[in-house]
Amino acid sequence: MSILIDEGTRVVVQGIGRQGTFHARRNAGYGTRVVAGAHPRKGGTTWEELDVPVYAKVSEAVSAEGANTSMIMVPAPFTKDAILEAADAGVGTIVCITEGVPVHDMAEVYNTLYPRRADGGHDKRGRPVLIGPNCPGAISPGKANVGIIPGEITVPGDVGLVSRSGTLTYQIMHELHLAGVGVSTCVGIGGDPVVGSDFLDVIERLAEDPDTAGVVFVGEIGGTEEQRVGRWIAEHIPDTPVVAYVAGFSAPPGRQMGHAGAIVKEGGGGGETAADKKAELEELGIAVGTNPSHTAELMIERLDR
Repeated sequence: MSILIDEGTRVVVQGIGRQGTFHARRNAGYGTRVVAGAHPRKGGTTWEELDVPVYAKVSEAVSAEGANTSMIMVPAPFTKDAILEAADAGVGTIVCITEGVPVHDMAEVYNTLYPRRADGGHDKRGRPVLIGPNCPGAISPGKANVGIIPGEITVPGDVGLVSRSGTLTYQIMHELHLAGVGVSTCVGIGGDPVVGSDFLDVIERLAEDPDTAGVVFVGEIGGTEEQRVGRWIAEHIPDTPVVAYVAGFSAPPGRQMGHAGAIVKEGGGGGETAADKKAELEELGIAVGTNPSHTAELMIERLDR
């Protein structure tokens, strides 16, 4: 099995410019069913490179083509409206690749998609699943690829991956592939301060997937999300092989490293450094790799293969 995307995924692409076309063609070439494009000024035309119709509204693609997944590659100033349009149209999985989306816009999107409960949390089950922004997307090898993940570096298997970093995950997937270990689903959640789905949203789904035997999650400096995930894993799926990797051991405090959310406050501490995260995860019984290759090796060891 897999999570979020599979053989039944039908993609409408919002953002059918040069980059959107390039990656949509790669997704379609992988076997993903890209059924339509959406552009407010090009409705009624044909997206010639994909030979699929273009609709002015996402809702039209949902109604006419059965689109259930959106890939968003519109410019950052228009991303908020694109996400909300997809959600209003009834799209179940929204994959937002666009980077540079204003934090204020994403805060508005998040609170619109996921209303706050009385206890302070947010309702997500039964709501659209938003992946990203500023993410590589998701791939269920052999079934569907939505985003910019290179499909040739992995094969179908039973290891689930979730990551704040795209390129590090590519390397881990490739290392697993070289060792003969495939992936059920890989999800890049993005490294911005506000993203639609966090580690736990994805890992809970992987834990419910009967064909996912182990989980790798790739974090980085900044915040304490990795520790929260580690505590959930220790409590709920202690017997599942789980391996983590945390990027940024040499990152100086106060300096952003790559992603907008990858920054440790001046003075360090607070559990936000890579060393802090590694120490607490290991205390919880979760192995932490020292680099992507070592992370893949640890996963293989825990799978006893």
